[in-house]
Formats: sequence, structure tokens, C-alpha cells
Amino acid sequence: MTPVLPDTYSKEEKEEIERRHRRLIDAWQTRKETQDLEAVDKAFYFACEAHKDQRRRSGEPYIYHPIEVATIAASDIGLGRTSIICALLHDVVEDTQYTLDDIKEMFGEKVSRVVDGLTKFDNLEGAESMQAENFKKVISSLSYDIRVVLIKLSDRLHNMRTLDSMPKHKQLKIASETTYLYAPLAYRLGLHAIRIELEDLSLKYTNPTIYNNIRKRMDDVRGKRMGELRDFIAPIEDELKKDGIKARAEIKERSVNSVWKRMMDKELAFEDLYGSFIVRFITDCPKENERMECWKIYAALTNCYRPYTSKLKDWISFPKANGYESLHAVVMGQTGNWVEVQIRSQRMEEIAEKGFAAYWKYKTDDDKTESGFDEWLKKAQDLISNESDNAIEFVDNFKLDLFSDEIHVFTPQGKMISLPKGSTVLDFAYSIHSAIGDHSLAANVNSQLSQLDQVLRNGDQVEIITSESQHPQEKWFEFLATATAKSRLKSGIKEYRRGFREEGEQKFEAIMKKVGLEPSKANRNEVMAAEKLTSTIDFFYQVANGKIDERLIRSVLKPQSNGNFVRYITFGLLGNNKEKDETPSITTSGEFDFNVSTCCNPIPGDDVIAFNFPGEPLQIHRSNCPKAIQLSARFGNNIVKAKWQPKSEIAFLAELKITALDTKGLLNRMTNLLSNEMQLNLHMLHMEAKQDVVEAIISIYVHNTKELDDLIAKLNKLKEIQKVVRKNSN
Repeated sequence: MTPVLPDTYSKEEKEEIERRHRRLIDAWQTRKETQDLEAVDKAFYFACEAHKDQRRRSGEPYIYHPIEVATIAASDIGLGRTSIICALLHDVVEDTQYTLDDIKEMFGEKVSRVVDGLTKFDNLEGAESMQAENFKKVISSLSYDIRVVLIKLSDRLHNMRTLDSMPKHKQLKIASETTYLYAPLAYRLGLHAIRIELEDLSLKYTNPTIYNNIRKRMDDVRGKRMGELRDFIAPIEDELKKDGIKARAEIKERSVNSVWKRMMDKELAFEDLYGSFIVRFITDCPKENERMECWKIYAALTNCYRPYTSKLKDWISFPKANGYESLHAVVMGQTGNWVEVQIRSQRMEEIAEKGFAAYWKYKTDDDKTESGFDEWLKKAQDLISNESDNAIEFVDNFKLDLFSDEIHVFTPQGKMISLPKGSTVLDFAYSIHSAIGDHSLAANVNSQLSQLDQVLRNGDQVEIITSESQHPQEKWFEFLATATAKSRLKSGIKEYRRGFREEGEQKFEAIMKKVGLEPSKANRNEVMAAEKLTSTIDFFYQVANGKIDERLIRSVLKPQSNGNFVRYITFGLLGNNKEKDETPSITTSGEFDFNVSTCCNPIPGDDVIAFNFPGEPLQIHRSNCPKAIQLSARFGNNIVKAKWQPKSEIAFLAELKITALDTKGLLNRMTNLLSNEMQLNLHMLHMEAKQDVVEAIISIYVHNTKELDDLIAKLNKLKEIQKVVRKNSN
């Protein structure tokens, strides 16, 4: 008997559900035998029944969502039967009366376990951040089934595509969480297409003005740039044909978010930015010939155009941790503009777009060496196995170690080690082995003696110098950039200090006897509290080494004539430079106190986001502030609606960076414009001249973004000034 859809759906909705069902089956790229189709159909009709009474905020039947999630998993990632079933069922346990036992009975243990990994916590008692707890649960699935993460990314992508129906504060919460956690996760799994769409959609909601402005500019120049690049490609194709090299050329458009990030990083206007459109050459050849074919295409490219040699990036010899391989080159085109060119094989193209699934498609039993992706997955599993009970700490550590850009360094034997960018000699030592890290003295970096805190660069060769007399130290935490190394250092310190327990106990008993007090647990805890110690290992270590001595113990515990203990409180001095150090606190209509955050200096007219933490004033940030994105990802439920209602007499601090030619009277003309013409109060001005170019940083008090925009426009009219940009933070 053919299953039928419940009557709670209208005739039109039933037709739409079946249409989406057919599209899902068409998108399914892996094996589709009769038993596979029957299993997916069973899950489809079960999900339709389970969600029959549910509607999305837009008013559409809820079942549209799981069908679309399954379609993304099948088409964009290339997953198969089990993943499609799990995607269709991923919200059943969370949102309906069905349980995991029901799923297990109907679809088996494997499906039940994946659905469990996708089911969010509803209300975890004592949890500081439910978002962090749920992300930790998803990430922990990497230790047993990566399909949980892949389906979660499909779920997040469809939620971002349908975010218009959500209220503004929910949009900011979900978009910020996506920027902070899910887009980097998609990048690490090599899901390029999903990652760039997540980033673009996030920018659309966190900073709609910038998103719409850049998208319009891309629309305006698209026709012209496409024509220029077709002319650019023609002589290269002739050169390839002459050399008998088979490759197709494609023109790719950068995402809006990627263009915006490049504008910010390079401090360039859209018109001055090259690389908003990219030329890609793809060769379809056997894997063993890929490297040679790609370099032949590069040779043909440089026969036609002059390369920007320092911009050449060889991701074929050194693949990224997510499996990405490609040659990147920049050459001068015939119109006087730099053109970015990417060269890769068809296999590399599929892995670049679909990541993990495509990687396993091409992996064979003959591949004995581990890829960067294998190594990344092992690091992730290692971090999970040593996970912190604190979900926020776990998420921050995961992001620090596994979302950062990587560098490649070498051991003395030539083995390549991948580390997060910013890693030090000591990070390298701990990545090799905990014992090497614990006993590190120094290192030879490229045959030069170097300290433990030296930051490593791509291509460095590192030899660690150790000594058995060396031991791990607290100050080393300042030298470390990776959570893995910090965790291993923490364990090393604990193990080292444990060896001093007996000596510490004996010294403590001797001191207590001398001062006439019992070496009781209560007295010990009193001293530990005064020294802010939480571990008896640390306490006895400090006693053994004399940091906690008779004088300190007397000061904390010595009895007075009234039988009470003396308490010592240290007072710090407060600076009085309020203009420089104090965050302005302002009241809006008598309802809330709020602090304007100095990390991004929002001013009236900026898109802002507010956070409400118990017992604290509201924190106001610009919506694209990195700190705000981090807070949104961790404490999304603390977001509150915020709208500027400032009093006209209140001024806010903004910061500009100015690049100008070094000419006589420049400073006078700038200060005259600021103080006399625009009547603005200058907070700080710093100028530095290098040869004939001046760079200036000015902090100025303005009332709103219009006033700031007017100032920027007038500064740009000064003939010496080349560029004025608003800084994102202090």
C-alpha cells in the first residue's frame, strides 16, 4: 500500500511536499538501489506524519525544513542513504512526541545514534550557555560519526536561508553564532560552497548596509569584468592548445563577505581591490599526473602575462588541513589590473567544493600517507577526549586550535607538522610529545638558537633542546597559542608539583606547630582561600618552595586577644583620567543603564547589538564587532533589542586612520577642519611620517554616523589626503 500524506496538509501543500520529495531523490548522488529508496521513503512519510501539526514561523509546513536539510546533505555534500534518513528525522525527537527508542526500533541503532547527536538540549540545569553546550555535543560526535556534523551544517544552512521570518534579535544571535562557529567548521571540513554561503548570509543580517552596498557594486561591474576576463583567458587557451594541454577555464565571482574582508584587511575601497573576480583553470587528468599538468598550465599562464611572484601559493605541495589543493597565482592583465588565477585538477575541484565526502570518494587503499584532513580529524578527536567540563571553554579551545589558519613547520628529520598560525617554539614542542614540552630549554630554528616564546613561520625547521633538570613552569602559559599545548602544560605542572606533597605537608605541620595552631583542614583551607588556591597540590608545592611561609600563615591565621583572626585587605589605586579610561555610561529613558563598548566604539547610526547580563549595564557593540559576534555565539539568549535614542548633547568616540602625502601645513589644515569648521572635540591625534607618506590616527568625539561621514568626506577633499578609513576598534 502506497503511503499517503496526512490530511492536515492542504492540497497545494501536499503537491509542494511531493515536489520537494522528488527533488531530494534527484539530488541524491550515491547508490540508489530499491532497498535504499524504500528506506528513504519510509523516513520521509514518517517525518511528514510526525511534523503534521507543526508550522514554521513563516506559516509554511514544518516538514519543508527537514526535506530541504536532507536535500542539502545529498546535493551539496554528497551524502548517502543513512545521512538522508537522519536529516529527514533530525528534529523528530526534539519537536514531537516520538523518542529515540522509537527511532531505534523503526530505523536501527545507527540512525538513532546520529539523530541523538543532532538533538539539542532543551534546558540543562546549571549550564552557563546552552549554545555552547549544544555545539559541544555536535562536535563531540566527531569521535564516533562525522555525519552528525555534516547534517548539522546542512541544517544551519537552511535555517540561514530562511532567517527573514525571524525577529531581529534572533537573526543577530543565529547569524553571529554561524560566523563564530559554523562557517569556520564548514571551512575545516572543506565545504567551500557551504562556508561562503553561510558567511554571506551572516553578513546580510549582522551588517545589511555593507552587504547590500557591496552586492550592488558587484552587480554594477560584473558585465565589464566578465568581458575583460574573457579577453584575458583567450591567449592562455591558445597557449594551452598549442602545448596539447587539456583544461577548461571558468570565471568565478568572490562572495560578498570575502570581498568585504579583503577591503578591511587591505584598507582599500572596492574600486581599488583586485580579485573580486577570479579565473580558474581545471584539468581533468589521472591523479599521478596532476602536479605536472597544473605546473604546465602555470607555465602557459606566465608565457602570456607577468606574474606577481611573491603572491604565488603552492597548496598542491602543501595541502591545507581541510584537504584543499590548488595553485594560486596573480598576474598583470592586459588592462593594467592584477588578475588572480587558480589552477587545479578536477579531483581538487570536487574536494574544494564538497570537502570531506569528495575526499573519501577519491581516497584509495594505496594512499598510505595521511592527509591534512586525517591529521585535523585526529586533533579534533584528541581535543574531544581531553575535553573540559566547561562547554564555553571547550568551544573556545576548539576554535583556537582547530579553526585557526595553519602553518607548516618541519622536524630535524624533515617530517612536516601543521600548527595553528601564531604558534610558538613551545607549542611545537608540546605537539611532538608532552615530555618534550615539559623539559624544553630552547630550540634551534633554522639552525639559529631561539627562545621558547619565538613565534614560528611557515617553513621553519625546528629542533627542540631539552634537559632533564628543566621542569614545566606557570609563566610558560604566556608563551603558548594552542589549547592542546596549554592542556599538556597544565598536566605537566600538576604532575611535577605532586612530587612535592610530602615535603610540603611536613613543612606545613612544622610551621603550624611553631605558631601554636593545629595543621587542620579548616586552617589549611583558610590559607588557601587567602592565596586563591583551589588545589592542595599547588598549596603544598608553594609551602615546600617557601612561597607560603611562617610570615604569611601568621598574617592569615594568627589569633588575637579577642580570639578572632586578622584579615588583611589590599586596596588598589584608581586612575582619574576618565576621558581616556572610563567607558561612558548612559541612561536611556530611565529604563536601562548601558555601556558603549570601547572595543568597537559604536555611535548613533551604527547597527548595534545589546547584551543583558544579570547585575550589569547593557553592553552595546557594533553588530559586526568581533567581540559581539563571540558573545552572540556564546550567550545568544542574552541579546536584547537595542535602538539608538541618544540625547543631542552626548558625543561618542570614533577613530579614523588617515594616509596622506607629507606636505607643509597638513596638520594645521586637518585640525582647522576638525576644530574650527566642524566644531568637533579632538581626543587624540598621532602622526608618523615615513619618507613622503604620513599615517595619522585620530580619535574624535561625534554625535552620530552622519557627522562622522561628513567629516570623512571633507577630509578626503584635502588634496594631500589619499585615504580615510574608520577603524573597527581601538
